[in-house]
Amino acid sequence: MPSPTDQLPPPPEPPAEPPAEQAPEPRPSRDRGVVAVLLTTAGVLFTVLLSVLSAVLELLLISVRIGGTLIGVSAVLALAGNLFIGWFAYRSTKRRLTVLPAALIWLAITLLAAGRTTEGDYLIAADNWVGWAMIGAGSLGWTIVGIRLVSSPPAKTLY
Repeated sequence: MPSPTDQLPPPPEPPAEPPAEQAPEPRPSRDRGVVAVLLTTAGVLFTVLLSVLSAVLELLLISVRIGGTLIGVSAVLALAGNLFIGWFAYRSTKRRLTVLPAALIWLAITLLAAGRTTEGDYLIAADNWVGWAMIGAGSLGWTIVGIRLVSSPPAKTLY
């Protein structure tokens, strides 16, 4: 005589588990590397252009006066502008050394402006405190950017 368990259907099989190994991540293509180099180069060139424009604008605003009194707007612009340019240089390229060309160009332009021209004129006169404050504040801005970059951990990149 057959038992009651003989007539039951067999238990269902458990569903197949997915494989434990996952496929390895694809390696970045050469095209991505070329694009990264082009974007880094464009970022450096743009920050150098910003640095040149900043230095020239600040030199033009050295002698701004209100009621015959120098107001020092170029010193404030030098500090804020250089902090922004340094921040932008790093954020756009994710490389610390890209800040260096912009800082050196700005410093070269302002120090050359402090010297005498071939005609004997000075762009930053000795009795103009704003010019010297601009050089000091701008240099302070670059110093702050450099200290922040040196003391921060390296950025994580995708490639």
